[in-house]
Amino acid sequence: MASWAALSSSIVEYFQGEDFYRCGYCKNESGSRSNGMWAHTMTVQDYQDLIDRGWRRSGKYVYKPVMNQTCCPQYTIRCRPLQFQPSKSHKKVLKKMLKFLAKGEISRGNCEDEPMEPTMEDAVAGDVALINKLDIQCDLKTLSDDLKESLKSEERKKGKSSKKAESNELIQSQNIEAKLGSGEPSHSLGVLTVPKPGKGADLSKPPCRKAKEIRKERKRLKLMQQNPAGELQGFQSQGEPRSLFPPKARSNQPKSLEDLIFESLPENASHKLEVRLVPVSFEDPEFKSSFSQSFSLYVKYQMAIHQDPPDECGKTEFTRFLCSSPLEAENPPNGPDCGYGSFHQQYWLDGKIIAVGVIDILPYCVSSVYLYYDPDYSFLSLGVYSALREIAFTRQLHEKTSQLSYYYMGFYIHSCPKMKYKGHYRPSDLLCPETYVWVPIEQCLPSLENSKYCRFNQDPEAVDEGRSKEPDRLQVFHKKAILPYGVYKKQRRDPSEEASVLQYASLVGQACAERMLLFRS
Repeated sequence: MASWAALSSSIVEYFQGEDFYRCGYCKNESGSRSNGMWAHTMTVQDYQDLIDRGWRRSGKYVYKPVMNQTCCPQYTIRCRPLQFQPSKSHKKVLKKMLKFLAKGEISRGNCEDEPMEPTMEDAVAGDVALINKLDIQCDLKTLSDDLKESLKSEERKKGKSSKKAESNELIQSQNIEAKLGSGEPSHSLGVLTVPKPGKGADLSKPPCRKAKEIRKERKRLKLMQQNPAGELQGFQSQGEPRSLFPPKARSNQPKSLEDLIFESLPENASHKLEVRLVPVSFEDPEFKSSFSQSFSLYVKYQMAIHQDPPDECGKTEFTRFLCSSPLEAENPPNGPDCGYGSFHQQYWLDGKIIAVGVIDILPYCVSSVYLYYDPDYSFLSLGVYSALREIAFTRQLHEKTSQLSYYYMGFYIHSCPKMKYKGHYRPSDLLCPETYVWVPIEQCLPSLENSKYCRFNQDPEAVDEGRSKEPDRLQVFHKKAILPYGVYKKQRRDPSEEASVLQYASLVGQACAERMLLFRS
């Protein structure tokens, strides 16, 4: 794991223009449009800033939909876990899991169908063909050799001028060489399934209460009026546990998410569920030892749920899509105990893996990447259950790392009915595609009903505050050297290249343009 003081610089290779793909949502053969780049290596802070500008990674391929032109606009959505309260349907899923673990009860009849994401191939809608060519286009060996020479050169300069060495970003990239060429791009979008839209409780309204509960409440109030000093006696004679009605003010607050998830089980429980967080690294012994079982589960899921043929869900595809990440593992002293980076959250039931949630832990959020599970356990609504566990996990990380307080669910696609379920995890926000500010989803939905593409920021004068203002300060990695774009373009004098670089700068923003290294051959 890289130390906080010796972080690598992000190295990316941008692909000029806008790619046209088959849309995995509306099935338009060439309606999906996006910009993309290959991330050879990337810091968690850079990726955090990129997803806050509408980018999303698919393995090592990082892409950004062209929102005002693509057929199904994909809005980045985040949930606010600190204010999250599970809905009635969420509670049903959690109680169903507890009953299964405690008594082995299987309530298949009450299991609502869960909407599903498209396959990983559809999720980035057609970029597979592009990805298959990237090894050649990126020229990984040349890039790695260039870095090696550049690093050696920088070490020699370091002895002569410590001031220059401190100002050179490449000094922080000594671990990059081993990272390059080691992985390929993958397809993955967050899969957080919930009951069908319309069936879940409306979180904007108070929780529903049963008539029996209302009658009990009335009786309790009546007893309080008759006997204020012994307000609990009437109820306790009926067998109600005393803890439900603490002295003085009875709390009518609903159970917290953690109360519902971690409710104690009997000693003779039928099943045992354990959730393990494993770093995505073949150097990690736990990841390595569970790889075969995790891969087998992935194949079973893809073939059963997405009807993928066997040749499309092999070990190579699995590794590219879900085990290859550009994110550098970082473990700063003020960060979470597990550190930042890419992880597999494995759900072990009675000693075997039944689900795996692929997540990125970033400075300000937990970002859901993908979920695959054993179809034999579909009755447990594992899509919903894993999403609720990830929300609870975010809250847990927040206790030590206060700035880590959001749960990113990937893209919200209002024009695709089966993709609107992400809006049921509230409170949540959508990212304005023009000014990159977060807007509560309730304020966005009326506009989305009228138009697929919307600017959510209602201030007509507002602009993108993080936009590229000084493109000449963009950092370029070219011929074993790192230099500002202003210097690079004077040396190259190639007007045709300028459009591509300026497009890249406008999409990643000024901060990332100055930190990340844009590889130019």
